[in-house]
Formats: sequence, C-alpha cells, structure tokens
Amino acid sequence: MKSIIVIENPKSWPLDLEGAEVVAARDYLVGDTWAAKRNLRVYNLCRTYGYQTVGYYVSLLAAARGHRPVPTVETLQDLRLAPVVRVVSDLLESQIEKSLARLSGFRFELSIYFGRNMAKRYDALARALYEQFSVPLLRASFERIGDRWRLSSVRPIATREIPESHRPFVIEQAEKHFSRRDRSARSRPTYQYDLAILHDPEAEDSPSDEKSLRRFAEAARQVGMDPWLIQRSDAARIAEFDALFIRETTSVNDATYRLARRAESEGLVVVDDPLSILRCSNKVFLAELFSRHAIPYPRTFIAHQDSIDSIAAEVGLPCVLKRPDSAFSRGVTKASTEQELREKAALFLEDSELLVAQEFKASDFDWRIGVLGGKALFACRYYMARGHWQIVRTTDGTGTRRYGKVEAVALEDAPPEVIEIAVRAARLIGDGLYGIDLKEIDGEFLVIEVNDNPNIEAGYEDAILGDALYLEIMKWFRAKLDARGRADATNGG
Repeated sequence: MKSIIVIENPKSWPLDLEGAEVVAARDYLVGDTWAAKRNLRVYNLCRTYGYQTVGYYVSLLAAARGHRPVPTVETLQDLRLAPVVRVVSDLLESQIEKSLARLSGFRFELSIYFGRNMAKRYDALARALYEQFSVPLLRASFERIGDRWRLSSVRPIATREIPESHRPFVIEQAEKHFSRRDRSARSRPTYQYDLAILHDPEAEDSPSDEKSLRRFAEAARQVGMDPWLIQRSDAARIAEFDALFIRETTSVNDATYRLARRAESEGLVVVDDPLSILRCSNKVFLAELFSRHAIPYPRTFIAHQDSIDSIAAEVGLPCVLKRPDSAFSRGVTKASTEQELREKAALFLEDSELLVAQEFKASDFDWRIGVLGGKALFACRYYMARGHWQIVRTTDGTGTRRYGKVEAVALEDAPPEVIEIAVRAARLIGDGLYGIDLKEIDGEFLVIEVNDNPNIEAGYEDAILGDALYLEIMKWFRAKLDARGRADATNGG
C-alpha cells in the first residue's frame, strides 16, 4: 500500500523520504488526481485537526475515498473528548506511574514522534499512548493530583512546533517508519493487502504453534496478502496493516482487547473482533444468550454473594463453578459437597460480583466445532486429561499442565445435530472465527461455551483438512478486505 504525507505546505516538511510522497493538503482535497487512487495510506500531518479545518477534512475525505487515514476522524474526535482521555488514563495508570514516578513537579508534557520519545525512560509510555491515539506527532499532558499522575489531555503537534533540538530525532523516526516498509517491499513480492498476525512466542497456552503460524503465513501469500508476524511490542504499528489476526489468548482486561479495538477503529478487518472478545470472555453473558435463544446447555445458575446457598438446589451436586472470565480451564473448579461449594464460591466472589454455577455433566470428551463466517470449518474430539474431569489437568505445586488427546473428525462424520447447534451458537456471537465446545450426553448435545480464539495447531485441529484449513481462513480475510474495498469505492463515488 502506497503512503503519502499530506501537509499544508510541503516546503515545511524537511524530508525527502523514499517510502512516502509529500502532498499539499489543497492538492489532496481538490481535484480528481488523488480521489481516484486506491490502496493509499494517508499520513495527515496538517497543523490543526479541529472540526472543519483542513486537517479534519483530509482525514474525513480519505475515509470516504477508501484510503487509510492516519489519524482517523474517530481518533481526532477522541483527542477532544475528556471521557476518552480519562479512560485511557485509567488503562495506562500503572505505566504512567512507573514512567513519571521520579518527577517532582505537578505538570509534565511528553512529545511523541511516530510512537517514540527521545528519552529512554519515557519511551514505553510514548508507545502505549501511540497505541491508543494513532497520531504521528502527538503531545500528551499530565498533571499530578495528590500522589498520582493523570493524563489530562492529548493533542497533535504541528511541524512548526517541533523544537529545533528535537528535529534530528523526528527525522530519524520518520525515516525509520517509512523506510521500514519500503526496504522490506524490495525483498518481498507485491501483495494487495498486509495482514498482521499477533502472537506471543513465550506464551504457555498459545492458540497456534510455530508450525501452524507458518502455514497461516503461506496461505495468506497464496491469496494475495503479505503476512507479518507481530508481537505486542509492535502494537504502535497497527495502522500500517489492512487486517489483524490475533493468535494470542484474548482477554477484555489486557492488551489483546485494546489492540483489537484500536485496529477496528483504524478500519482493519479484525479476528478476534472486540465485540466477540467481550461476548465470549464472559460466561454470564453466554448463559443469558443461550437461554434467550434456546441453545441447549447444562442447567446454569448465576450466583452472587447472597445466593450461594441456592446453588446446590438449582444445579445439584457435584457442580461446576466458573469465574465469568475463565479460560483454558483456569478459573473453573468442581464442588462435590455443600461445604466445598460454599468455600470455593466465596473465593471466586472475592474478585467478581457474580459467578456461574452449572450442573456437572461427565463425559469422556468434548466436541469442538470450529465455525468461520457462520459455517462449520472443522470438528474435533477433545478428550479429558487422564484421571481428570477436564481436558487440561494442572498439577498442584509444580503447575505442570497435562492435556487430553485431540482427535480430528471429518465434518461429514460428525453428528449433524452437533454441527447445527454449534453453528447456531456461533452466529449469535458474530461472523468471525469461533470454537464451540459441546458435550454429548445420552444422544443430547449441550453447549458448554463459545470461544473467540480457538486453538488451531499443526497435527491437531488441521489433521483432516491440512493446509486447506489455513487457506479457508485466509480466503475469508481476503473476501472481507475485497468487500470493504468495493464498499469504500462505492461510498467514495
């Protein structure tokens, strides 16, 4: 994707960058030269971004033309909204305190140039803010209230505001930013789209292993997308891509959700999208959703501090207790007696207002049905870990984790009813990629949960389809990107 820098007066931009063309704002806004172009990333470095200013219209028209503006109009609005700034301040509270703890004053300003700061001690905070507000030249203001620092405002920096002493650093960061993609493009084939694949090579429970990530990358190339394996430290670059595929365990309370939100606001096609993360991450929500839409699931009771004594009567004993945001069998426990039930429920409720209690249904395995775009993609049997009632068993003290066997099953060999129920449950969440867990009890299928970040590992989930599994997922991304391009072209007139 070609990059351009839009600025009121190109003469005020000190660089001749190989990776980006400098364009006058008036030329970009008026006439057909730029309006007719496609696959264009627009770096808007105008002096002001206020409502109906030149900078505002550059980002607004870029979006209407199907270009990728940086910053977006949504980001420009966020800069002006005090509630958004307060939310970001809360999200980054620990990073703000860590970075500014040594300061003795009451006010502090931080200059952020393409996600970086000149001082190493503030660089991590600069990157974190750039992840939230994708503005190439940004200034953040902080104030100390009592013994705590708070983010008070953020605003763009006009090129004329850059201190002379900062200019060499700004030039260096701009050159790195634009030449990085240009250098790589010379050594790689030309692709229509850029796909970021977020992964964590150090994670214990990564949803995709190294071999499967390579297969995803190869499948992406086959459909005309350039795959880039990124990590959380690359989050500031997310606006450079066209799509984001999260292959890291997701959570509403960590960087995966924030990155999904940021990517979606920048116009990327995202899996897992933030709404799916929100919905799948909370077992209370899923229980209510299943009940409302007649999805078969085990007897379930949503308990709070005052209703612990009602759990046994509602779901029986033994029963399963779940934290609302449990994942990978963590935050899930079984209670066999009333005393054990009260103790474990009280422990869970120390961290949450609610917990989920379900009747215990013993089975040798759980069905896992992968669903993509509202259609079944793969099927597996996940067997329980040896001598345990879950598919994962964690040894007390050592933390060693043992897994049950995974057996891939051809879709045509899976019971039709399990496929039908899984697809219905997935469609209630969205049209992305999901893994639906179901138990088969005496011929009846019960949905346990819908996972927004299903495992796809080499030799397991792909054992039947092989490379075709990865190709189907990449084809879905390509179709979404093409559809977005057609819609952008139509809306742009």
